[in-house]
Amino acid sequence: MIQGVEVRELQVNADERGHLVEMFREDWDTYDPEPSMSYYSMTYPGVVRAWHKHNRGQVDHFVCPSGRIKVGVYDEREDSPTEGELDTFVIGEHSQQVVRIPGDCWHGFKAIGDEPAFLVNFPTNLYDYEDPDEERLPPHTDRIPLDWNESVDG
Repeated sequence: MIQGVEVRELQVNADERGHLVEMFREDWDTYDPEPSMSYYSMTYPGVVRAWHKHNRGQVDHFVCPSGRIKVGVYDEREDSPTEGELDTFVIGEHSQQVVRIPGDCWHGFKAIGDEPAFLVNFPTNLYDYEDPDEERLPPHTDRIPLDWNESVDG
């Protein structure tokens, strides 16, 4: 796994009414440093939201409570022992996990399946509307060795 990337299984507490899943707890070491905000996005099936990275120390924490997403993380950091490595994860309602992503790695996701996917993110930095901390690449760049249409185990 890429240095700094972590995956935590989320406990699903289910009964006849449905289920409850804790997405964040301050006593988990997964959220280090702690988030500064949270947001959710809804993505239609087949849509890719990639690639981007952050250059000011932000760490993202992705959870997909509804639908399914394929997450891609690519390490292009020159000082990293995992430089050139690619991690992919399939998370969502059938695999409740939080994925910790070092913001200085390229990352993004694709909504897979037939339903819209909801992504919840707990970033460690506040979004700055005047000076966003984002560097972007197109989803199908040759710079990152990921085919979004290729199936992933998970």
